[in-house]
Amino acid sequence: MNDKILTLLGFASKAAKLSFGFDAVKTALTQSKSKLVLIANDVSPKSKKEVLFFSEKFKSKALVLANYDMETLSHAVGRKCGIVSVNDASFAEGLLSAINVGRNLND
Repeated sequence: MNDKILTLLGFASKAAKLSFGFDAVKTALTQSKSKLVLIANDVSPKSKKEVLFFSEKFKSKALVLANYDMETLSHAVGRKCGIVSVNDASFAEGLLSAINVGRNLND
């Protein structure tokens, strides 16, 4: 488990740089605030499909976090959620970097 991802999500949450849940993420996407959308692996297929559609439509990167479920994601950000929008470019870059490092370690 890559704790750096969870730590960065916690910092971003405390800095108020996240939107939580489907409706808030959709709003962040439509207002071009979202830099990255993260989806827990156990989010419903319908919600996952819709979020991926809106992310593509509004040209924001979206990733399904294969190693993190909603409980883990919720614990990291301090509130119940399975879909999170990162609304800060620096946090988004840091998270993408940490996710890529984690993938390389698992290869």
